[in-house]
Amino acid sequence: MKIMVTGGAGFIGSHTVLQLLEHGHEVMVYDNLRNASPVSLERVEELAGVPVETRWADLLDTNALEAAVGEFQPDAVIHFAGLKAVGESAQIPYEYYMNNVVGTLNLLAALKKHGVTRLVFSSSATVYDPQNPLPLLEGMRRNATNPYGRTKQQIEEILEDVAAADPTLRVAVLRYFNPAGAHDSGRIGEDPVGTPNNLLPFVAQVAVGMRPLVRVFGDDYDTPDGTGVRDYIHVVDLAAGHLAALQYLESNSGLFTWNLGTGRGTSVLEVIDAFAKVTGRPVPFEIVDRRPGDVAVSLADPSKALRELGWKAERSFEAMCADHWRWQESNPSGYTALSSQPI
Repeated sequence: MKIMVTGGAGFIGSHTVLQLLEHGHEVMVYDNLRNASPVSLERVEELAGVPVETRWADLLDTNALEAAVGEFQPDAVIHFAGLKAVGESAQIPYEYYMNNVVGTLNLLAALKKHGVTRLVFSSSATVYDPQNPLPLLEGMRRNATNPYGRTKQQIEEILEDVAAADPTLRVAVLRYFNPAGAHDSGRIGEDPVGTPNNLLPFVAQVAVGMRPLVRVFGDDYDTPDGTGVRDYIHVVDLAAGHLAALQYLESNSGLFTWNLGTGRGTSVLEVIDAFAKVTGRPVPFEIVDRRPGDVAVSLADPSKALRELGWKAERSFEAMCADHWRWQESNPSGYTALSSQPI
């Protein structure tokens, strides 16, 4: 198929683009490079041995977006593009709503104009109500507690309304838990702009000497060691979930929602300990106050994805640490050949 991937130069996007190419699909990436580097796709091309068409543009640029969809004529779209930092979203909520919600509406308009009916949307476990019992099931209550999560929740609701009104649409909503790891080649991985928002890349930057220590936000949660517990999923497994969702949409109409996680929890201190063991390097840390809005435990029930998509996470947490370290050690400053600048 011809697949358009918005945000395809980013962490999850680049790993998904690589798998799409390896499965024989033709890919066009549409990315504004705000949180990504074009070098990631140069390396994807090296690994896959085939080229990737690119458009460096923003979803808010409706002329560029409509031109890209019209000229490429995709069979389906995987929509990653979005701002995704919980803390930042509370500081600049207007920008998050514009970029994530309005950007998605612009994309939907372009797809409708050109007759594209298949869409895979990158959502998040942050849409769930923190009062839900664990593990989290797709049918549980949504009640996001920060602007980032609310943009994802609003987009889900928009997609549900649009799909209900148009029976030709085929939409997959994928709720991620905590992506981690890197491609086992060490050539592509997570290269956060500025201070990492996710734990594992922050731990890796401490291990490689870029940062002095890890701040652990609270050690008084109701968990075995007092620190927050999260469901970590290897980015290669996560990418495979998108291909499984695409395949499902080939023969099923409507809107479908799946959790992509492992159902296994790892605490902050367990992450630090595992990474120190994999790298053979100390990872100093300090305990600081809790962050507002953090929950003690977040765990997926991924059984629906196994039942309906035949998908499950295959890689262990230790493999995530080893693969992330291979990436970090060989790319201590991330993608440095070219700087990424917003369009």
